[in-house]
Amino acid sequence: MNTLLLTPSELSAGSSRVRVHDRRLHHVRTVHRATVGDTLRVGVLGGRMGTGVITGLDSDALELDVTLDRDPPAPLALTLILALPRPKVVRRVLQAVAALGVKRLVLLGAWRVERSYWDSPMLSADAIREQLVLGLEQACDTILPEVTMRQRFKPFVEDELPTLASETRCLLAHPAATAACPHDVRTAVTLAIGPEGGFTAYELAMLEARGFEPVSMGPRVLRVEHAVPALVGRLF
Repeated sequence: MNTLLLTPSELSAGSSRVRVHDRRLHHVRTVHRATVGDTLRVGVLGGRMGTGVITGLDSDALELDVTLDRDPPAPLALTLILALPRPKVVRRVLQAVAALGVKRLVLLGAWRVERSYWDSPMLSADAIREQLVLGLEQACDTILPEVTMRQRFKPFVEDELPTLASETRCLLAHPAATAACPHDVRTAVTLAIGPEGGFTAYELAMLEARGFEPVSMGPRVLRVEHAVPALVGRLF
């Protein structure tokens, strides 16, 4: 935890004092091994960042005097369309998305996405938020990504994707593509990444018909949790 994130409700209006319990208290005591007088990096979810001076610390609570004096890092100009990974991978992907600065993520159904994946408790609103917060804490950010889920591929691509991807460069990560993935892109990007095994020919054709350029990272086929940071790092 590189930044201690506070909720707006924890920071009372007009006050710089905050009292923290839960796992954050445990982390500060056991990992940071902080003491009274130490300064921690803090941020308010959805708001500004700064520092917090520890004014009290015991097994029950952490008390801070907080100063918020800067904005969080700028978001990436990227919308990520990601075929829903296996539930045990979703946790890592959500943390990576938040840490990398992606602010719009669509988890999408596809032919090779098992229907049972959508029943995973990992996709509950609370579980998704928990992983996103962990990613923000790692990267020193405060702005939660917007995550939407669309189980049906065809209606999403036909009815929503054209508007979502409007005025962006549309890229389709596909191992069999002959064009190399661009780098140091200076425009907004909508990036589609398929499931393990890739999109089907029908799905590829639908995306290409809507302006998505197939691109490749090279001859190596990466797992989703590796492809996401590799592609984002190359693009930006």
